[in-house]
Parts: sequence; structure tokens; C-alpha cells
Amino acid sequence: MIKVGILGAGSMGSGIAQVASQSGHEVVLCDTNQEQLEKAKAKLAKIMARLVEKGKVDSAEAEAIQNRIQYSNSMQDFAGCGIVIEAIIENLDIKKKVFADLETICGDDAVLATNTSSLSVASIAAACQKAERVLGVHFFNPAPLMPLVEIIPAVQTAQEIVSSTRDLIDSWKKVTVLAKDTPGFIVNRVARPFYGEALRIYEEGVADFATIDCAMTELGGFRMGPFTLMDYIGNDVNYTVTETVFAAFYYDPRYKPSFTQKRHSEAGWYGRKSGRGYYDYAEGAEMPEANKDEALGKQILERILVMLINEAVDAVFLNIASPKDVDLAMTKGVNYPKGLLQWGNEIGLETVLNKLDGLQKEYGEDRYRASVLLRRMVAEGKQFEF
Repeated sequence: MIKVGILGAGSMGSGIAQVASQSGHEVVLCDTNQEQLEKAKAKLAKIMARLVEKGKVDSAEAEAIQNRIQYSNSMQDFAGCGIVIEAIIENLDIKKKVFADLETICGDDAVLATNTSSLSVASIAAACQKAERVLGVHFFNPAPLMPLVEIIPAVQTAQEIVSSTRDLIDSWKKVTVLAKDTPGFIVNRVARPFYGEALRIYEEGVADFATIDCAMTELGGFRMGPFTLMDYIGNDVNYTVTETVFAAFYYDPRYKPSFTQKRHSEAGWYGRKSGRGYYDYAEGAEMPEANKDEALGKQILERILVMLINEAVDAVFLNIASPKDVDLAMTKGVNYPKGLLQWGNEIGLETVLNKLDGLQKEYGEDRYRASVLLRRMVAEGKQFEF
């Protein structure tokens, strides 16, 4: 069983280390910040104690899982690892330097993987002499609980590296999907309208945060509404991803960021972690009441949903992923109540197209343009097959 290296002991890196260790691997968890390493170790001990208490693992197994992780502040300890997964700050220059350094430490056969959520894997791979062994392996937070992992080959990645890495992550009892190396991959690309169109609806004065959230959870069956979810993720993080995707798509209006989110981020209203976001999380603060008018709720749900379905269709059109992997990614990566393409089949693709065309005519914006594939499928009377 290969030794696994994880670079970065934040919540994502420590979570991946836990997953690998629970699957029986010796793990090296490396971070230059000693305090971060100690936090990761203490957090894992707490998690294991809870799992023992719940009867999920016995105390001997919990101890073994913890003992398989070596905490290190030197990348030199990655020598001998069969795969190293980088989970550090989303900064391309820093990642490129790290990968160039990793190549001097790791053996020629070691796989070098990045957990980036939106940066170019090809750019990161280009920092290495053996770019063919570099790929994206994108986990979702929290890694031990979220089943999805996006596998993203760069244009340089060798096919055998893709296959062997996917087999490895599958053996960790994860659900893997294959995605093209384009901004946001599957999930962070397809999910943009969940936030963006909700913000637009608010900015137009159609409904407040609570009403939009209520429409998406009570009528749509989503686990969290967009504003609750943005507060959970952090408005600073979510806004940065939106800006990154917008710029990476050459400023396509479909991905245009929102001034509302920008102002919340600038104000330090990041969400739960700062105590204030779209909602006030201070002790004793009351959550606002939602308007539960069903006609309004359906209008909100329909508008956001057709945008999401259109984005999913376009991901298939541009060969970002297969229809099966697109729907798997959205159900397993962000807990959508059903796959968007399946949802489109159920609503009727013609209904989706007519709603989009109506929005585009009303607003005169390219933001609402329907995917070419959606038009073709409606014209040919086809549905998605999985």
C-alpha cells in the first residue's frame, strides 16, 4: 500500500489525511505552520473519540488511524511517498513553486496532485519536468464526509496516471467523476447560478434573502438556500471563486459577480465565521421571516433552476464531463436533491428553453442565452440518457 503525502494541514488537508489513513495508508501531513499541525492532530483525536463513542470504530482502530499519520514541517519527508496531494492556498504562483520543489524530493514514479478548486491544472503541471505525472484531485469540504472527488487531468497528464489515481481514490470509498481542466471544473462551474441568480433576484427587489432561501429549500428540496450556503462557505471565499471563474471565462456575463456579495465581503460580513453575513449570527439575533407566498416561491425556484440546468447542459456540450458525471457531481458534491440533467428531463427541456428565451428577451442580456445543445435537443425531441 503506497505512502500518501498531504501538503497543507488546514481543514481540507487534514480531512484528506484522515480519509487516507482510515483507508489503511501511512500518511505524511506536512505544513510549515507548527501550530496548524498541532490543531490538525488535536482535531483528529477529537473526531476519533467521537467515532468510538458512536460505535463507528473501536478504540484500537481509532488509535491505529491516528498513529498512521506523521506530522511534519518539512517537505523532505515526502521522499518515499507514492502520491502527494497539495491542499494549500489558491495562488497559482505559490502552487507552481511548490510543485517544482516537490519534483526534486519525490521519486520519479510519484504522482503529484493538486486539490485546487478553480485554477488551471495545466499551469501547475507546467512547473514540473515530468508534467505527465501531475493532475487535479479535487475533494469537497469536509473531505471525510463528502463523497465526491473530481479527477482532472491536465493536457499533459498521462492516461495511466489518471487511471491509477482514480482507482486509488475509488478504493477510499469516494465517488469519482472525470472533469476537463476548465475553470471551476464541474461543480464550481455548474453551481454559479445557484448563487449568482439568487443575488440578482435580491438586487432587483423581487424578494429578500430569507424568502429566496425558503423557496429553494421548501419548494426545491435543496438542503440549504443560497444565502445560508454562502454564509456557511464564507462570502470572501465564494466571492473570490466567482471572480476567478468570471475572469477565467474571459468575462462571460453568465458568471458576472454581484456587488451585493462584494460589499458584504468588503464589510467583513463573511457569514458564520465572522458572526454576520446575509444573516446575523450574534447570540440572541432573530432570523428574518420568509414570505411563503407560493406563486412568488415558484417564480424564484423556476428562475434559478433553469439557469442551473442550462449550465449543466452546457458542461456536457463543451465536453467538460459526461451527463452521468455532471449529475453525480451535483448530487454528491453539493447535495442537490437530484441531478440537474435528470431534473431538466422531468420538467421538459422545451419548458427550460422557453423560460430562458423569455428571460433573455426581457432583459436583453447574454447572461440568459440558452446552450446550443439545449436548442438542438429540443428541436430533435431528445432527452438526456445516462
